[in-house]
Amino acid sequence: MTANTDIRGQAIETARHEPDGITYAGYLSLDVLLSAQNPRSSQHDEMLFVIIHQTKELWLKQILHEVALAQSLIRDGDLVPAYKSLARVSRIQSVMTQSWDILATMTPADYLKFRGDLGASSGFQSDQFRRLETMLGLKDPRFLRFHVERPEAHAALKAAMEAPSVYDDALRQMKLHGLDIPDEVLNRDVATQYEPHPGVEAAWLEVYRDTQKWWPLYQLAEKLVDLDDALLTWRHKHIVTVERIIGRKTGTGGTDGVGYLVETLKRRCFPELWSLRTRL
Repeated sequence: MTANTDIRGQAIETARHEPDGITYAGYLSLDVLLSAQNPRSSQHDEMLFVIIHQTKELWLKQILHEVALAQSLIRDGDLVPAYKSLARVSRIQSVMTQSWDILATMTPADYLKFRGDLGASSGFQSDQFRRLETMLGLKDPRFLRFHVERPEAHAALKAAMEAPSVYDDALRQMKLHGLDIPDEVLNRDVATQYEPHPGVEAAWLEVYRDTQKWWPLYQLAEKLVDLDDALLTWRHKHIVTVERIIGRKTGTGGTDGVGYLVETLKRRCFPELWSLRTRL
């Protein structure tokens, strides 16, 4: 690798120095960014509601950017460089979780003043969040129907549904490293929801029982658990915030509100990385 290539041997583009050619506002497209807040009511707290959710979508965009790089590195067997992107995702997830505390400063009375202006819109319909879940292995094609009116978003989510997940690529790397991953797992239809397999749990147990021998895979496993842990923490804080503001009312998107959110706590992106701990 030369000084002009990155960790994957790809050429690094030389930075252009244009001290007089670009401004802070121009570089960040601030006029576009700051004109994207369009509350539908005159209620003061709706601006907070809009900005909180727009900020989450921006962070999700960065998360998807990082997960895509990490998955590509894992697929190529570059496990150690993938750790950086996975660790960055976990930090972003922490920031997103903390943002629920800001939204919680909005009281039920504040929210009810503009809730009717939201119509049927709901975070339940976030294509980026669904794409993240899908890339991590939680695949549910039923969510595709919410994005038919946005062709690019629909196509991106559909492509993620049909592609191997981060976990699929991690399991393939385990096989390449000499661990016994069952063929029926490696050759399964990756467009379907992953189901836990005792053979996969046994392989991860081998990694955790001899961490020195399998150090790169062990570290990868812990980085993946960090992601799953942070996702569960985000979901839990979401539930608490929603119940604090609207109680057990039906969600604006037609879901069961808190009841639906509670069910999501049962989902695990990397199930065997949780179940093996009982057997250690």
